[in-house]
Amino acid sequence: MTTEITPMDERELVLTRLVDVPAEKLYRCWTEPALLTQWFAPLPWTTPHAELDVRAGGANRITMRSPEGEDMPNEGIYLEVVPNEKLVITDAFRAGWMPTAAAFMVIVLTFTPEDGKTRYIARARHWTKEAAEQHAADGLPHGLGHLRRPAGRAGQDALKQEGTPPCSTRPSSSRPPR
Repeated sequence: MTTEITPMDERELVLTRLVDVPAEKLYRCWTEPALLTQWFAPLPWTTPHAELDVRAGGANRITMRSPEGEDMPNEGIYLEVVPNEKLVITDAFRAGWMPTAAAFMVIVLTFTPEDGKTRYIARARHWTKEAAEQHAADGLPHGLGHLRRPAGRAGQDALKQEGTPPCSTRPSSSRPPR
């Protein structure tokens, strides 16, 4: 696996990885609640709940929990869904296209086959430079796909590959995730 981190401007963070997993398996890590809850939050945080209506205009609600037991719900809308290829998600809206109080970013995820592997690109486009800086401080460049923690028994059975966990999270952080 190779990793390149390329910020495009002061409001965008970009993570690029070539991962030895088929695109459809990485896509499933983002689109199946049972898999997403097993890797999404940065350790020592957990993800006890995820509702994903994966279609353009569909809502998502993902709850992360701090080590102290504080829940942090995150809501958003899928702007674009191309199965096994692309997801575009924003927190600017929640279910029913209701605007949120504090829009933070749009995430563009692409899963492109490359020589039997997958080129995974995660772009986080923030509303402000300060939001991008905060996201970077929270660990984004190493998140959205850091191969570190397996996706649990169901994920391991469904997505197993030689020695590398198929779904993962960013490195441990005591900072609350955004």
